[in-house]
Amino acid sequence: MPVFDFNDSADGSKDPVCTYDIFYANESETSAEHPILILDNSRGQLRHHSSGAFTNPVRRTAFEFRGEDGTVSADILQIDARFVSLLKWLGENHINVRLSGAARGNEYSVYKIREIAFGGGVKLSAEDGFLQFMIGRLLSSDAPSEESPDEDEEENGDSMKLTSIQSITDFITCAGRTLPDNIRLWARRNLAVARSREVSAEERRHAQRALSIMMNIQWKGNYFEAIDPDEARRILDEELYGMERVKQRIIETIIQINRTHTLPAYGLLLIGPAGTGKSQIAYAVARILKLPWTTLDMSSINDPEQLTGSSRIYANAKPGIIMDAFSMAGESNLVFIINELDKAAAGKGNGNPADVLLTLLDNLGFTDNYIECMIPTVGVYPIATANDKDQISAPLMSRFAVIEIPDYTPDEKKVIFSEYALPKVLRRIGMQTGECVLTPDGLDAVIDMHRDTSGIRDLEQAAEHIAANALYQIEVGHAASVAFDAAMVRELLS
Repeated sequence: MPVFDFNDSADGSKDPVCTYDIFYANESETSAEHPILILDNSRGQLRHHSSGAFTNPVRRTAFEFRGEDGTVSADILQIDARFVSLLKWLGENHINVRLSGAARGNEYSVYKIREIAFGGGVKLSAEDGFLQFMIGRLLSSDAPSEESPDEDEEENGDSMKLTSIQSITDFITCAGRTLPDNIRLWARRNLAVARSREVSAEERRHAQRALSIMMNIQWKGNYFEAIDPDEARRILDEELYGMERVKQRIIETIIQINRTHTLPAYGLLLIGPAGTGKSQIAYAVARILKLPWTTLDMSSINDPEQLTGSSRIYANAKPGIIMDAFSMAGESNLVFIINELDKAAAGKGNGNPADVLLTLLDNLGFTDNYIECMIPTVGVYPIATANDKDQISAPLMSRFAVIEIPDYTPDEKKVIFSEYALPKVLRRIGMQTGECVLTPDGLDAVIDMHRDTSGIRDLEQAAEHIAANALYQIEVGHAASVAFDAAMVRELLS
């Protein structure tokens, strides 16, 4: 959407004249080649750093700065679509800024904007760093749709949090259509409630709290960058021994993402005995996807309201666990690790938590009772774990691609214990590998004593016990090293 210069016509009205074009970009970092905006530099007076102010939209859309012969006005030629609303906000509020840019012929490519304090300009937001926070958020946003320019005036990089009404107002104004349409309109309605004196103080407090939660979440699109399959394989090999079929299924998922640049329609359901590394696989996938992750432990959730939040009609109302997860992650793209999915049907009279999960898994959007807004879930990737798939309802099962996790064989357990579990414990407690060793029959004894246990948790506990005993003998008994044979292992672990 162009901003207009208003020139007086013969009848005294003001005719808008377009002064710049918009370009659409999605780069997350700026440079002279990927600028925020481009100014006319035909006079050649814009330098690497230039200080001044953007003009109010009712005047010429330009940047005014101190030149060699007094105040100079440089027309805005092009603007990244994500920054249109921010530039209008800077101009309307007479905020003084310093631009960093590069002269390229008759043009000046601006790639950095910083606020400066001089000339009596007043910033609206109370929090310091708002401008840099806003620029960082816009750079990590998707470009607004070319079909929906931000021209409806009635809708008029750090750890900062938006909490005050003023900073939330400024954020909504500057973000413009980089916010999803339904969230932008929801925000304006709640902002009206938060400012109103015709509603109770409780209603205003709830509206402001909901706004703070929603505006501090980065609402991302459903486009995913390609993932290196070799790097994904390295992470899987680092975290898991064996399980070749499981690793192949995960790599297949990665390749699918690379082809479509979207998440698969189905999440992953990892089914297998306790201790076989299901949660470890889930964390590895989140690491491969480079997404934040959160966990839902279904064994401790027996009321749907824990997931959906409570209505604002209650004084102690609050968002649910799912909304809290988005808030903690700070973005809408994340991995939901749903532990013990086979316990999800254990509701206690107030409904079934499993029904809430269905709305989250369908990628059609999730609504929290407290927030009262449909949350886009196209960037949510669910990974569930379960011990018994027979306890999972058919509707839930249909939302996942099922991966069976087999138990480890004795030979695999031997390798895991000797090459992974024990060395990991020794590194953690600061011991050298040679200070604690097992003889071949000692290793056989460890595996034999755990032949009837599933998974490797008991083996990891055995490694902890053996390493702790070796450390005790070295520190108290002054042994140089300890070698555990079968008899010593059986005596220690029995």
